Amino acid sequence: MLLIGNLDNRRTAGLQEARKQAGMSPAHMLSYGQLLHTWREGGGLAELVQSNSPAPLIRLDAPGEDWDVERGLLQLGALDFKESGDTMHDLKRSARRVRSDLSSSSQKIGQETFSAEASLRLEQQWGRIYAPAQWFRGWKTFLNRAAREAREVWPDVQFWNDPAEIGLMFDKRECQLHLAQHGIPVPPLLPSSQPIDCWEILREAMNVSQMHRVFVKLACGSGASGVVAYQINPRTGEEIAVTTVGMEIFQGQTVFYNEGKLQRYTRHNEIRILMDWLCAEGAQIERWMPKAALNQRVYDIRQLVAAGQAGHAVMRLSRTPITNLHLRNERMLPADAGLDELHMSMIQKAAQDTMMTFPDSWSAGIDVLLTSGMNARAYVLDVNPFGDLLYRVKHQGMSPYEWEMKLLRKEEPVKHA
Repeated sequence: MLLIGNLDNRRTAGLQEARKQAGMSPAHMLSYGQLLHTWREGGGLAELVQSNSPAPLIRLDAPGEDWDVERGLLQLGALDFKESGDTMHDLKRSARRVRSDLSSSSQKIGQETFSAEASLRLEQQWGRIYAPAQWFRGWKTFLNRAAREAREVWPDVQFWNDPAEIGLMFDKRECQLHLAQHGIPVPPLLPSSQPIDCWEILREAMNVSQMHRVFVKLACGSGASGVVAYQINPRTGEEIAVTTVGMEIFQGQTVFYNEGKLQRYTRHNEIRILMDWLCAEGAQIERWMPKAALNQRVYDIRQLVAAGQAGHAVMRLSRTPITNLHLRNERMLPADAGLDELHMSMIQKAAQDTMMTFPDSWSAGIDVLLTSGMNARAYVLDVNPFGDLLYRVKHQGMSPYEWEMKLLRKEEPVKHA
């Protein structure tokens, strides 16, 4: 196996430890940073690997949690434009944030961009969400180039998850359309006669469709980054937005960042700024589905599927609309919650059917909700190609990585689900 990931990352460590426990040799490691640097120097993958070795199984792991990689992907996604004064001014900001009142701001929020050169000079402001649409362009460029160069080196190379399908899973807009076209139940999209690229068009579409409760999700976001549960009162026009996104005016510009706890916005101007930004960067907008509840907490389930089999499952329970566990929500095993076999089989079938629509990918974490009421149905919310990092949960007595290694040893070479 060739593992492309970030060195000293918990994912890398977990997978290597599972291979050790299974009596397998360590995966060969190639870091994102090393490959990105080689590309910038005019080189390629062939310079970093042994081209005369047998074709490996390549696992691309999550690229997050490394600032140099973040900047490298922004650089890959840069468009050809001249650096504006605002961009250069932005680079000189200190990491310290200064809070200011957003309620009177009339600033029009558009898509954030940095030149290739400026991207590599960015200094990290902890938690800030930098140019997500540009980052996603860079991520797709990385996936395409890595796949092309790997196939040039090893024509019969195999991927744990196909890079093109990783890109599809990452794009919430395209992924949900893909699933719907294959008959997988997903929350209905907000219908609109035109692209929704700002708050004004969003509100018009909600009014016309009478869909007054929606989730607005940053199309390439993960870990609840850029997720908003948004509702309006059709009679009074009052709005509420519950989100992980924090906003501040800093030296005349609005910056957006991930909060460690949920924010609740009710003032019109703040909500408009937030929605203008999300829609400009690219958003998935879907009906806010009523989730099943346990002890007055709504929940959904992360279901891991590997080699076509449903394995580890974790319930995520919350008193808020957003259930991600890093937001101090509660985790629970379905068996401990008393989830019956009928509902568990619905979740597993939805997840397994989802993976069948990605024929060249081997595993993913599928987020599934059950609707409330007697006639519960399962809907697929998200597909995470790196969704096997699950803590404190066993299946057949094994951790997720241990279970995957067991399945992998049976296949040699990998046969996709």
